[in-house]
Amino acid sequence: MYVKTGERKETALNEFSRTQLLLGKQAMEKLSSSTVAVFGIGGVGTYVVEALARCGVGNFALFDDDKVCLTNINRQLIATRKTIGRKKVEVMAERIKEINPNANVATHQVFYMPDNADEYDLTEYDYIVDTVDTVTAKIELIVRAKKNNIPIISSMGAGNKLNPTEFEVADIYKTSVDPLAKVMRHELKKRGIKELKVVYSKEKPIAPINEEDSCKDSCVCQPGTTRKCTQRRAIPGSVSFVPSVAGLIIASEVVKDITAK
Repeated sequence: MYVKTGERKETALNEFSRTQLLLGKQAMEKLSSSTVAVFGIGGVGTYVVEALARCGVGNFALFDDDKVCLTNINRQLIATRKTIGRKKVEVMAERIKEINPNANVATHQVFYMPDNADEYDLTEYDYIVDTVDTVTAKIELIVRAKKNNIPIISSMGAGNKLNPTEFEVADIYKTSVDPLAKVMRHELKKRGIKELKVVYSKEKPIAPINEEDSCKDSCVCQPGTTRKCTQRRAIPGSVSFVPSVAGLIIASEVVKDITAK
């Protein structure tokens, strides 16, 4: 795209010109040609995708079986009154294309689990981001990524927290405090996983305040939702400025790793 300003010489500016000033042309070309798969398009995942799209990543694969719900509005980037009831992967794909019309986006409305994992070839991806909240799904994804030597970063718990400054990037075996990280350390060790880059918080989880109206008792999930709130053991509290920060940190790690190759 050429922009002509007054009598100045025409220059090749584009939507990623400011990023290129920091990363350089070669890095931008790497990002443009890379394919990143993001599993979980929620409070963390939507910010990962948004940041990667704005950094010039050219190819995405989005995995999530859910639809936008009223209770997503407090923290999920794609959730507004207008998008309630729509498939999350489709809304996210539209947003990517609005940022970068040249991006390629594959959407998969699926809950990735061991019983359907064989349907997806992870070797198609240059980088995998795990932001799902189910231990079984996380383990399956991580084990398969490691088996195929595909770079992967995993998000630990972002719910029941209020302090975004407590997030850190670390190896899973160097984490502490986070209950999900504790479970993952145990399960991954049993499976022989030697290392895993994660983003986790050292903030102690806050117990949700149980009041009369809750998702467990007054579910507002959209028709066709396969995993409703009423089926969950517990509904974590959440806030706009915690999962978003985790997502942005993850995106920064993905960009750093891809451009360092």
